[in-house]
Amino acid sequence: MSTDHSSPSPRRTFLKTAGVLAVAAATSGTATGCDVKEPRVDSIDDQGLERVRGFDRTTLDAVATAVLPESLGSAGIRGATDRFVAWADGFDPVAEEMHGYGYSDVRYLPADPAPAWRAQLQALDLLAQKTGRTTFAQLPLEGRRDLLRSVLRGERSERLPAPLGAKHVALALLSHWSSGPDAWNLALGAQVNPMTCRTLGDAVKRPLPLAGGAA
Repeated sequence: MSTDHSSPSPRRTFLKTAGVLAVAAATSGTATGCDVKEPRVDSIDDQGLERVRGFDRTTLDAVATAVLPESLGSAGIRGATDRFVAWADGFDPVAEEMHGYGYSDVRYLPADPAPAWRAQLQALDLLAQKTGRTTFAQLPLEGRRDLLRSVLRGERSERLPAPLGAKHVALALLSHWSSGPDAWNLALGAQVNPMTCRTLGDAVKRPLPLAGGAA
């Protein structure tokens, strides 16, 4: 039996329209910092599958303050977490990789790791409630670190995994930050800003010191 593909099916049209209306309703009104803390349905693809974006920012921010360097300060930790969320939200699951040197076969990125990371944040909250009778975010800093140590006890390695290869959201967040320019600048004590565009004139100049006069 032939099928007419010239126009979308009523079911597909309904799903797409419902998804747009849901997003519009969620984002209407004045935007505040609390509007983007919870995971949300951001789009519906041609197969009618929902793509959920975002994280429980209360718990994720509490993880960030426990695993990222305290020397970043609250603004730096918040910025690193924002960039991690933006990267995870923009990830294209099972997209075709760019062809590298040395191989000719087509390779694909892994599946979306974000659903597992969201489940792990929920698990941290549940574990904190069972052991400390409070949420993960309400635990003191050392309490959060102790709980993360117990959860990550089996993750033994000499180096951090790549963000997409991290088995836990805490490792993914730390790995994402450590592979970025800010971590390199902090390690070298200067604004080397790797993986960013610079003019040829700037390439021969001595890197500037970090903000605050760090050499």
